[in-house]
Amino acid sequence: MVGVFAWLFCSAYPDHAVRYWWALGIYVLAFLTDVLDGFLARTFNWVTPVGKLLDPFADKLMAITALIVILIAKLQHHDRMIWIYLTLFGLIIVKEILAVIGGMIMLKQRKVAYSDWYGKTATGIFTIGVVLTLLSFSVPRIEPWNIAVLSAAIGLSYVALAHYARTQLFKPREDEPDAAEERLFEKFDRLSK
Repeated sequence: MVGVFAWLFCSAYPDHAVRYWWALGIYVLAFLTDVLDGFLARTFNWVTPVGKLLDPFADKLMAITALIVILIAKLQHHDRMIWIYLTLFGLIIVKEILAVIGGMIMLKQRKVAYSDWYGKTATGIFTIGVVLTLLSFSVPRIEPWNIAVLSAAIGLSYVALAHYARTQLFKPREDEPDAAEERLFEKFDRLSK
């Protein structure tokens, strides 16, 4: 869905074609299917170590793609708030780099990160901020509110990052990896050599 979203969004500008609304719909659909996927995985015990790694990766890919296309569109429109968007984007990039480094350290420690309500809340608010920002291209008066929501989401994402570091990264593993996790760790070991 990431590629479809980016193509629809970028091809919609500068003429605000119907594809823009399709791009917004794809972004919302991606979020809703992610929520449904997580719910089903937990409800029916379909959680796998690979899913624990790939699901957050797909979420981050969609979020970063959305930010990139938003930045490109804001630059094309010579938006007066471009510096705010650049700052927010920079803060997200720094946070994501820290999260990837933490994830790599955890893999070396034979641990897989588990999401909880800190991260889920930050992701949900971030999604609302991105949706509002996408809408701001058609409804300009939304602009100060979307920035406030994005800022709150970024602040919460740093709180979640600190929480994950405290509760998972710096905490020793209390149980042994199961067979599926062990296979994942072995593949990671081979890739990192």
